[in-house]
Amino acid sequence: MGRLTSVGVRNAKAGRHVDGQGLCLVVKPSGARTWVLRIQVNGKRRDIGLGTADIDGAGRRAFGTENILEETSIMLRKSLTLADAREKAAALRKLAKAGLDPIAERDRERRDVPTFAEALIIAHEALSHGWTKKSAKAFLASLLEHANPKLGRAKVDIIGSKEVVSVLQPIWTSKPVMAGKVNGRIMQVLAFAKAQGWRTDPLPDPREIRSGLPRQPRGGNFAAMPYAKVPEFFANQLAKEQTASRRALLFTILTAARSGEVRQATWEQVDLESGSWARPADMMKMKNAHVITLSSAAVTFLSCIAPEGERRGLIFPGLNGTLLSDMSLTKIMRLADLTETVHGFRSAFRDWAAEQMPIIPAMVAEMALAHRVGTATEQAYLRTDLRDMRRNLMEAWGRFLSPSPSGATENVLHMSANKRFVSA
Repeated sequence: MGRLTSVGVRNAKAGRHVDGQGLCLVVKPSGARTWVLRIQVNGKRRDIGLGTADIDGAGRRAFGTENILEETSIMLRKSLTLADAREKAAALRKLAKAGLDPIAERDRERRDVPTFAEALIIAHEALSHGWTKKSAKAFLASLLEHANPKLGRAKVDIIGSKEVVSVLQPIWTSKPVMAGKVNGRIMQVLAFAKAQGWRTDPLPDPREIRSGLPRQPRGGNFAAMPYAKVPEFFANQLAKEQTASRRALLFTILTAARSGEVRQATWEQVDLESGSWARPADMMKMKNAHVITLSSAAVTFLSCIAPEGERRGLIFPGLNGTLLSDMSLTKIMRLADLTETVHGFRSAFRDWAAEQMPIIPAMVAEMALAHRVGTATEQAYLRTDLRDMRRNLMEAWGRFLSPSPSGATENVLHMSANKRFVSA
């Protein structure tokens, strides 16, 4: 029985920690943890790196990879729990006792062509360090669900267009967006395999793949409500009991923002006096900080939600102050017996801007949606965010959604006097 425990591995300080039979945990001052096996080979002492420490299998649980990892050779795994490290160390000790070079044998298996399932895990471990947790989870989950049943046991050096088509066929027309993502992610795994020397053939030809699949349905955009119907829907929702989800949906419409940005919005990001909402880069799809200009309607709406002294943390908190789920706003749409998406209100705003505000350049509407505009050269020379023009555009959108003879948002003000705010 080794000396280390899972808790001990997690809490170990910088230094070398002995488990037994040559297995050690090495913790660097930075906190990085690796497994090392000290062993005698031909009378000489050698240290063999086994891989990084996966504390308590947290990586497996986070991405649901327990089953596929059990089928992956221990020699191919680079992220190891305490149990994995002991298993790998034991295998290498047996090789040394048999008179073989454990390092050569370890590397020989790594050079052998892995299956797609094995290559997927290795590629994910290597590539996901530069991704967000959400992207890493989505990458792995989609391939485990759609690619592994067909390709999992196939060696990566023999996977061609025919095999990729077999994966995509069941979802090509029914789930075209997912099919596109799965196709791209399969190519990422195969490109990684080629870079590792596991395959020599070029990647499957995209033209061959498309020729083996039926024509996808046109469209694929988010279902959107015609902009002319949005004010009526807005007023109807404003008249209902104001749950956090409904308030978040109304603010999403007022700002033409993405629902995820609204769900994460905090009072600290908002300046009601200047009428602005500053979103940090980590909140944005393009990972660029962006300021939304708030219309008078949006400012009045926010002012009605909470007294000035209570404006802290999430603007639209769910139960127990937690973040609303990504389905909470969609549920409001379904309660109204609508099939349109929340994201579609951005499209409605863009159509309205094009048809009803032709004197404002299209670039302004795109900036209001936090889209990148212009060519790379134009982006390099454009040093303004056109904030004044965006403010005029958003002010007009607010009046369109909530008109009144005075130019103020009469129905929003009416809501504050007669509607009670409740939790989601």
